[in-house]
Amino acid sequence: MKNYYGIRIVLLLVITSLWGCSARAVEGGQGDGPVIMRLAHNQGENHPIHTSLSEFARLVEEKTEGSIDMKLYPGGQLGSEREAIELTQTGAIDFAKVSASTLENFSEEYSVLSLPYLFDDKDHFYKVMNSGIAEELYDATRDIGFKGLTFYDSGTRNFYTKDTPILHPDDLQGMKVRVQPTPTTIEMIELMGGAPTPMPFGEVYTSLQQGVIDGTENNETALTDANHGEVAKEYSFSGHAIVPDILIINEKKWNQLTEEQRELIQEAADESTVFHKEVWKEAVESAIEKSKENGVTFHEVDLEPFIQAVQPLHEEFATKESTTDYYKEIRELSVDGNKEGE
Repeated sequence: MKNYYGIRIVLLLVITSLWGCSARAVEGGQGDGPVIMRLAHNQGENHPIHTSLSEFARLVEEKTEGSIDMKLYPGGQLGSEREAIELTQTGAIDFAKVSASTLENFSEEYSVLSLPYLFDDKDHFYKVMNSGIAEELYDATRDIGFKGLTFYDSGTRNFYTKDTPILHPDDLQGMKVRVQPTPTTIEMIELMGGAPTPMPFGEVYTSLQQGVIDGTENNETALTDANHGEVAKEYSFSGHAIVPDILIINEKKWNQLTEEQRELIQEAADESTVFHKEVWKEAVESAIEKSKENGVTFHEVDLEPFIQAVQPLHEEFATKESTTDYYKEIRELSVDGNKEGE
């Protein structure tokens, strides 16, 4: 473990040093070679998000005719999502793909996207994320060093445990449930009667295996990509959250790029989001099929008791200054008969 952290520190120092070179190349307008831009994320190279970020990198290089050279650092090589955001803030790296839930710790506005049962369904989700609401959220962090460029579908979050189906909030009573370390998710589990246990994603497998936690909540791909299906055999479609991943870029680096470079990077980001939608759909279908073959049982759930349990959170978000406008605008887009996914 000590060796791992030592390697990571050395890697961060090298990247920070190289960032200064690429920044000077941008400021000068012309460098001796392409501008090197670095992107970090916490998923493995077999994960659909890495596939889509690789497509983003390919599109950037293609559209800029090689004047920008993208370097990807997957698998949490540069640390946790929080650390990746901090590195992006300082400019040590240029891009990071992170969960909107993690961004909640940097900007309260993002907490609205972690609100359980905020979206009626995926059509409602895509309608919101392709609207001006998302654009406002992307710009909400510019004064703290980064901005959002686009989003990626990260699936619908559901409960899964070693051996107990979660069919009603009562089933969570006394259960230690791993959550992302964000206030909204912690409060959600408390309202449902569980004992929220914040921990990094990379520790979930062994924690389930050793009984440190009783269950967790995530999308179906975690069963296969992170092998959670080996130790968690009961997956319940509670559908309590649809939390997107967000691609962010350092604000200073964004402003140093030419207007044409910014337009081409934004085009690449938007196109990679469309590309990811199909990649994600296929990944979820494959994960469910493989998990069933490996002995995981999937359960349909009556959502109403779960929805009622978290109503205090909805009341809070509807009145809190940082989220009230976003909450109302998002809910207004959920009117039946007026949904249009993309």
